[in-house]
Amino acid sequence: MTEKKSLRILLIGGGAREHALAWKLSQSTRVEAIFCAPGNGATGNICKAINVPDLFPDQHADLLLFATESKTDLVVVGPEVPLVAGIVDVFESHGIQCFGPKAAARMEGSKTFAKDFMARHHIPTARYRNFSDYAEARKHLESVDYKVVLKADGLAAGKGVILPSSDSRQQMYDALRATMVDKQFGSAGSEVVIEEYLEGQELSFLSFVDGYTIKSLVPAQDHKQVFDNDQGPNTGGMGCYAPTPIASEKLIEEVHREILQPTVDGMRKERMPFKGLLFTGIMVTKDGPKVLEYNVRFGDPETQTLLPLLDGDLAEIMLACTNGYLDTIDVKCKPGSCVTVVAAAGGYPDSYNKGYPITIDAEAYEAKDIHIFHAGTSLASGVLRTAGGRVIAATALAADLENALSKAYDTMSKIHFEGMHYRKDIAHRALSHHSVSTSNHERPEVPLTYASAGVSIDAGTQLVHRIKTLAASTRQFGTKSSIGGFGGQVDLAAAGYEQSPIISSGVDGVGTKSRLATRMNKHDTIGIDLVAMVANDILTEGAEPLWLMDTINLHKLNVEIGVSIVEGVANGCIQANCNLAGGETAELGDVIKENHYILDASCSGALRKGRKPLPWKDDMQRGDVLLGLTSSGPHSNGYSLIQKILERSDLPFSSPAPWEPSTSVGLSLLTPTKIYVRSLLTLFEKDLVKGAAHITGGGLVENLPRILPKGLKAAVEAKSWTVPEVFRWLKREGNVAKEEMARV
Repeated sequence: MTEKKSLRILLIGGGAREHALAWKLSQSTRVEAIFCAPGNGATGNICKAINVPDLFPDQHADLLLFATESKTDLVVVGPEVPLVAGIVDVFESHGIQCFGPKAAARMEGSKTFAKDFMARHHIPTARYRNFSDYAEARKHLESVDYKVVLKADGLAAGKGVILPSSDSRQQMYDALRATMVDKQFGSAGSEVVIEEYLEGQELSFLSFVDGYTIKSLVPAQDHKQVFDNDQGPNTGGMGCYAPTPIASEKLIEEVHREILQPTVDGMRKERMPFKGLLFTGIMVTKDGPKVLEYNVRFGDPETQTLLPLLDGDLAEIMLACTNGYLDTIDVKCKPGSCVTVVAAAGGYPDSYNKGYPITIDAEAYEAKDIHIFHAGTSLASGVLRTAGGRVIAATALAADLENALSKAYDTMSKIHFEGMHYRKDIAHRALSHHSVSTSNHERPEVPLTYASAGVSIDAGTQLVHRIKTLAASTRQFGTKSSIGGFGGQVDLAAAGYEQSPIISSGVDGVGTKSRLATRMNKHDTIGIDLVAMVANDILTEGAEPLWLMDTINLHKLNVEIGVSIVEGVANGCIQANCNLAGGETAELGDVIKENHYILDASCSGALRKGRKPLPWKDDMQRGDVLLGLTSSGPHSNGYSLIQKILERSDLPFSSPAPWEPSTSVGLSLLTPTKIYVRSLLTLFEKDLVKGAAHITGGGLVENLPRILPKGLKAAVEAKSWTVPEVFRWLKREGNVAKEEMARV
C-alpha cells in the first residue's frame, strides 16, 4: 500500500471556529503543518500551527501566492465571505485542493436564492416572500395576519435576521426601513425575505458532504440572542451544547430524508454540487422540522462544541469530501456532552472597544476535557488583548450535560477582561426537558460496563492483534514468547550460552519526551527511545540484551497510537538484537492526563561464561584512553529543561528548527536515542573495554564517576569534539551555564 502523503494546510480565518479547526486538524497523523491566515492570539501555540498574521480572508491573490510558495496541499476556509466570493475557484483553478463549495456557496450568500431553491425542491420551510422594493415589502408586511421574521438577503455577520420581540407591527416596519432604506446592513439589505415566524426549538445540523454522500455530526443547539432568556438582539452566537434531548434518532432520520438529502441532490441537479461542510439551521415545529437557513461552512460556536465530540481524523474527512469518497469514511461522535460558553466585549453586538488585557488563571488550563478557544484576541509583546466582539469561549466535555455545563462555567470564571459579559443560561431548554423527564422517573437504569468506566477491552484486544507481527519480527534464537500470552521464555543454551551465564537486568522509562510525541502526534519513534534507555544501561555491564518487556500506561487506549508506539519498540529491539517478549497496556483513566502516556520497560541480558561484568575497576589505571561515542541529540534526557527553553523562546514546535532548518523543532527533538549494542559488543568480545558509562540523567559529571575506582579521575577535553548545533542553540537560548549543560 502506498504511504499517504503528509499534508500542509492553509486555514483561512482567525476566530474561535478556526482555533477549534486548527486544534482538531493538528491531531491528524497526516498533517505536517497548518498555516493560520491570519490566526489569533492562541492559534500559533497549537502543535503544527503557524500564524501568518499579515494574510486576511479577503486577500485572494496573496493567499494563492502563499499557498503556492508554501506548497499547500489543502485549503480550509473558515468564514463565509471568501466562500461566497468564489475563493474555492481561485485555488482549484491553480491545482490546489480546497475544502468548501464553489457555486453552491450562493446558498448562504443569498437568502432569497436559498428560499426559492427550497420551494423548487419541495424542502419544508416557512412560507415567505422576497422583495427588492421597499414599498412593496412594506405593503406585504401590512397585509399578513401572522408574526413574521425579516431577513437581509446578503451576508451580515449573523446579525441580518430580525425577530419579532412582540406582536407590534411597528417594530417590523422600523426594521424594514432600517434594512432597505437606511442600509443598516449595507448592500446585504438591498433585498429582503419576509417569512413566517416559526414556533419551536432550533437545531444546528453540521454535515460533511461530497456532492452525493452526507454524514452529519450530532445536532447542536445554538443561543443567538445576546442576553439570558433569549432577550436582546441577535449575535453570531453566545453559546452552544450538544447533543440535544429533542434530537431523537427518528427526528434525525426525518431531517436527513426530508431535508438534507433533497438539498444535496437538488444542488447537484442544478449543476452546483456541494462539497464541504453544510450547516443547516432547523426549527422543530409541531408540524415537523423545517429549514430556517443554510450556511456553507462550519458554524460558530457549533464548531467549538462539536469538534471535541468528533471521534476521527478531520483532515481525512475533509479530503474524502473534496475528492468524492466520503462513503468510505466513518464519521463518528464520542459519547458524552459538550458545552461552549462565549464571552463577549462590553457593548457587543453593538459598538465596543478593543485592546483590553485578558488574563486567564493558570488552573483553567489544568482541568481535564477543557478547551479555551480564542475568537477576538491578539497577542503582542506577550500580552493577550481583546480584538473583537466575541472574544473567547470556554468549552467543556463531560459524561453528561450537567457536568459539562458546570465545567464550562467554572472555566469562564477564570477568564477576566474589562467589560466581559456572557450568558448564564446556556442549555436552559435541555435542562428543563431533563427536569421533566427525571421528575416522571423516565430515566432507565443503565447497566454498567468496563466501557462505561472508561476501559475498552475491545480496543485492547484489537491492539494485541495488530502488534503480534511486530513482536514476532524481533524474535532471536532461544526465545519463545507470544504477545497476548502470560509471559515469555529464553532457552539460554539455544541462544548460544551453553555454560551458566551471568544475567543482567535493567529497568527505565521515557518521561517528558513522550509529551513532545503527543504534541507532534508522532508516536512511531518514542519506542526506540524506550529500548535504548534500558538496552544501553545493561550494555554498560558488558551484557548482550536478550529480551525486553514494555509497559504502556495511558488515559485511554487509542489503538492507532498504541500500534505506532510498539512499532518503535520493535524497531528498537531489532537494533538492539533482543526479543520483544511481551508487555502490558493499562488504561488508567484520570490518573493520567488525556492523550498522554507513560512508557516503561525492563530488559534482561547475559554475559557468556568466563567474562567478567563491567566495569573492571581493578584493571583501570592512569593513561587509559577515554573514548566517547557520539549521540544523536539530546536522547531522552533533559526534556523538561528543553521544554522550558522553548517556552521562553516562544518557538512553536512546528516552526523550522534553528539548528536544523530542513525539519521542524518538534521532529528534530524527536530524533530517537542512539542504541550502541552492535557497535560495542564486538569490542567487548575482544576484551578491549574496561568500563562503559551510559550518559543519561546527570550527564558527564555524574555518570562517568560511577564506573571509576577511588583515586582515579577522568580528564575530558571538551574542545576535542564538535558540539552539535542543537546543544549550542539550547545553551544560548536558555542562557544555560556550561556546568549545567554538562549535567544534561
